[in-house]
Amino acid sequence: MAAANLHKDTVVYQIYPRSYMDSNGDGIGDINGIISKLDYLADLGINTIWFSPLYKSPDDDNGYDIADYKSIDPKFGTMEEFDILLAQAKKRGIGIVMDLVINHTSDEHEWFKKALEGDEKYRDYYIIRKGKNGKLPNNWGNFFAECPWSKFGGEDSEEYYLHLFSKKQPDLNWHNPAVIEEVKDIMRFWLEKGVVGFRCDVINIIYKDSLENGRPSPILTGMEHYLSTEGCHRILRELHDEVLEPYGAFTVGETVFVDIHKARDLIDEKRRELDMIFYFEHMEVDQVIVKWFKTQLKPQKLMECLTKWQSALDWCAVYFENHDQPRFISRFIDSKGFRKESSKMMAGLLMTLRGTPFMYEGQEIGMTNGDFADLEEVMDIESHNIYKMATKLHIPKGIRWKMIQRTSRDNARTPMQWNNSENAGFTTGKPWLKVNGNYKTVNVQTDMADPDGVRAFWKKMIELRKTNEILREGQFRSCIESKSVYAFKRVLDGKELLSVCNMTGKTVAVPEKIKGWNNVLVSSYKNYEKDVLKPFEFRLIEK
Repeated sequence: MAAANLHKDTVVYQIYPRSYMDSNGDGIGDINGIISKLDYLADLGINTIWFSPLYKSPDDDNGYDIADYKSIDPKFGTMEEFDILLAQAKKRGIGIVMDLVINHTSDEHEWFKKALEGDEKYRDYYIIRKGKNGKLPNNWGNFFAECPWSKFGGEDSEEYYLHLFSKKQPDLNWHNPAVIEEVKDIMRFWLEKGVVGFRCDVINIIYKDSLENGRPSPILTGMEHYLSTEGCHRILRELHDEVLEPYGAFTVGETVFVDIHKARDLIDEKRRELDMIFYFEHMEVDQVIVKWFKTQLKPQKLMECLTKWQSALDWCAVYFENHDQPRFISRFIDSKGFRKESSKMMAGLLMTLRGTPFMYEGQEIGMTNGDFADLEEVMDIESHNIYKMATKLHIPKGIRWKMIQRTSRDNARTPMQWNNSENAGFTTGKPWLKVNGNYKTVNVQTDMADPDGVRAFWKKMIELRKTNEILREGQFRSCIESKSVYAFKRVLDGKELLSVCNMTGKTVAVPEKIKGWNNVLVSSYKNYEKDVLKPFEFRLIEK
């Protein structure tokens, strides 16, 4: 299938490997564990899996610090097991997408080790500069609340290397043609194995135009020098034309601080860069300046943001959860007492928006944020760095902990809840991260025993999304964005479907504007009422 169609005809399920299924009792999910669940995934109806990194890594940032791009980390298994996974997934009609992390490597990558040894070839793979007048090379900020410059070669060195993330994640120098060729070789290695595409990590910040001081900013000073630069566009076109297109592979780019104009540039078919992007504006509608400070979401604000992007872009990745975001129903939905209902509403909304749906492990059973008791139970490096920074700023301890509880990336990384046995059936050993205590009632086995369960509704909506031409291809038209009800049409060749979501925990009247739509194809309630929408009810209707 050509890349132009592949990304539009798929439903993607993201797996965070260390949290999915452990086959050997070491407390870490692995490839054989994933293989054991392929039938489960095929039954759900997804046809693409995106894996967070499986590569060899010292795990400073849970695999996003890569030490060898052409290997499988032993904690996950072997390359032979990965090849079996690929083959078994293909038998079930499931394609594999790899996570491509190419803004930085691990400081334990062979390239960086050789740079430290004085090899000039590999020094130029990274961004290494002398300080200025006893100070750092520039005034830039860092995504992980660290200083973005660390000493290169020891504390007595006058040189520093740039890392926009952890100090163990040195940024690559994309001005060096050899780096570009290395990445092409990595991509071809995985495409030759049979993967169908790549999720490209922080892809729009890889190319730094200059290392000049940035305009002072409360967050990420200096980003004007690396955010969606022309050099980045040029590199993406080169990777597309020379690697991706010949293999018919597709890409989805994680893009930082993109507005609609920048997003259009990245996915414009004539520019030949990315097939689609993850934007973040809808994940920031509850945010006050930075993500660590949140306010109660007003559903209408989320509706307006979704409509804005749906109307502005022809095609995009649509999602509400991933490994970097707290669980949607814990964060955005006042779902107390309505976990199942709000989870189903989310499924209906996701599968009826225009674009490629990306769902995240556990979303199909309505998993919620982790229930961590203190910072010692949190493993996420970003969370620990933010807590340290908040301490230095004299933010009260109670507020600091509330920030972490609500916003830590570990909220979505708790192990998959398979059944109500010890450790939720994820492992026979000690889990690498605390299992949510609600696993006794929120788990796959319990949910699948319920014909009206959350997973059953996800399965129904996935099948509908894959088989209904209007949902696959139709244009988006917003109808209602009220304090409680979001309604929009999908339109194709004169045919229309209406998607309706009550985004509150209260029963509300069906708005007058849509009362003429009577033929309910799907409701998230078995017994719906014609003139009212029950709490978090979803309906798909045709006239």
